Amino acid sequence: MLYDLNIAWSPTTSAADLERTLRFSSQLGYNVVALNHTLDAPLPSNISNPLPKFPSPSSSSSSSSNPETENRNLRIPTTLRRLTINLADPAQNPQLPKAAQAYDIVALRPHTEKAFQAACLTVSATDVSLISLDLTSRLPFYLRPKPCMAAVSRGLRFEICYGRAVGPGADARARANFIGNVAQLVRATRGRGLVVSSGGESGGSGSGGALALRAPADVVNLLAVWGLPTDRGMEALGTNPRGVVVNEGIKRSGFRGVVDIIGVAERSEEERAKEEKEKEKEKGESKGKEAARDNKKRKNGEGENAGQGNKGGEGGDQPMSKRQAKKMKAALRKKEADEKGV
Repeated sequence: MLYDLNIAWSPTTSAADLERTLRFSSQLGYNVVALNHTLDAPLPSNISNPLPKFPSPSSSSSSSSNPETENRNLRIPTTLRRLTINLADPAQNPQLPKAAQAYDIVALRPHTEKAFQAACLTVSATDVSLISLDLTSRLPFYLRPKPCMAAVSRGLRFEICYGRAVGPGADARARANFIGNVAQLVRATRGRGLVVSSGGESGGSGSGGALALRAPADVVNLLAVWGLPTDRGMEALGTNPRGVVVNEGIKRSGFRGVVDIIGVAERSEEERAKEEKEKEKEKGESKGKEAARDNKKRKNGEGENAGQGNKGGEGGDQPMSKRQAKKMKAALRKKEADEKGV
């Protein structure tokens, strides 16, 4: 499965443009996409999710009876809802736990070195799963290997959004910054823990909408030119974003964000019949062993009784003890000595 976890959304986005972008992403081969809503920190006390909900392809196809409606729904991929928080001061409270409850995915976009260090080292990985950088602008900090690898080891992923660099509205300076920042990020992370998204706006003007989307093969080729190996590029489109989606789903539906609770599968009739046969067989074997044990005890008892009877009948032929034999020998010697003396 292929993922695009950043399709920008704004309150001015029309439903027709949004649906057109989602259909085009499905035609390109993406199975799961995420609508992105961007807010600045600090967040309001009451966090509401304004992103529209889309039914999953399976549920929409099963509930719809009209073939035209069914074909139209099948073209829309699985759509998630995501929040990206612009963070400049790590001292600000972005209320990440509340945001994680309202959205499927939460990402941070640091704009200062302190915010970047906090996102890599101190921000809880249970509330944030992505670190999204504006790679088309000149970053005010360097992407060093130590904090980047620490973030990857904690389970965070770095996002590369190519929409603003390859779209029709991108200028030469933005493309140059994007290529340099991507190469720096690949060196810092060694190609690990990367997620590639379009970052294309859902509107139909400028560099947004369907014009910012690219096919997966084209994205992998571009990343290979910019220094990311082909296998790492495929992981950035499939394995890594899938891990983000699965982990975020378990955090919200599982027990304490660790164990996912599922229904236990029932046993089939064949398994039940087989288990009953095995139980009957074990009962028969145990009964046979008990009968053999009883027969053995009975035989041993008869043998002991017969031995006692034989001992009682042959009382005169009992063997002589050593003491009696010594007395008889002493009496014979005394008798012989008396005869010689006479």
